[in-house]
Amino acid sequence: MKTFPLATCTVFAGALVLAACAPGDAPEAEGNADADAGEMGEQAPMTFFITSAGPGDGANLGGLEGADAHCETLASAVGAGGMGWMAYLSTIGDDGSPAVNARDRIGMGPWHNQAGVMIASDVDELHSEAANLTKETILTEMGDMVNGRGDDPNMHDILTGSNMDGTAFTAEDYDNCGNWMSNAEDGSTAVGHHDRTGGGQNPTSWNAAHASRGCSQENLQGTGGNGFFYCFAAGN
Repeated sequence: MKTFPLATCTVFAGALVLAACAPGDAPEAEGNADADAGEMGEQAPMTFFITSAGPGDGANLGGLEGADAHCETLASAVGAGGMGWMAYLSTIGDDGSPAVNARDRIGMGPWHNQAGVMIASDVDELHSEAANLTKETILTEMGDMVNGRGDDPNMHDILTGSNMDGTAFTAEDYDNCGNWMSNAEDGSTAVGHHDRTGGGQNPTSWNAAHASRGCSQENLQGTGGNGFFYCFAAGN
């Protein structure tokens, strides 16, 4: 307990009553409060989220441009617009156009979720085992967790079109759902598991677990997805 010199306090009936204390004490306490607030710091702004809803047309996202616009729309709805939001999606080379790698679209990092928790400091960490990517940290723009394996319905298949290193996935007869322009029953695209569990070639991969069965909304839902994808602020 802090004590005060008798010169600065009034004594009544043998008991010390702090009726008049040195004027320097109150400013000192206020200064300590300011210091504590500074140590706590401010929460980092959201620079990463998983979409709370897809456009609703399967893997037809309107191409990369449409997917980026969807990220911006969702971010703006929660006051986080104008940060260069980009969808974490790759495309394959088509009609002379080169492939686009998801890892090259999302800026340099670091990235934080809606709760201010850092999920990766840079692109290399994001694509390593050191990334802080779990069902609990991969939150929507509203701060909610997305259903995973074991939940009803399961929605853990997340559209990426990517390999585990963030480059464009390619395979024989693979069409990447028309580079995000197709909602057909046939075709396919690579998906990850945001809950880091399930089946496929890489069941614990957040961005490259397996290929989808078709490109329609029904196809995506039928195999444990809902047309969701990841969004990153590239301009942070």
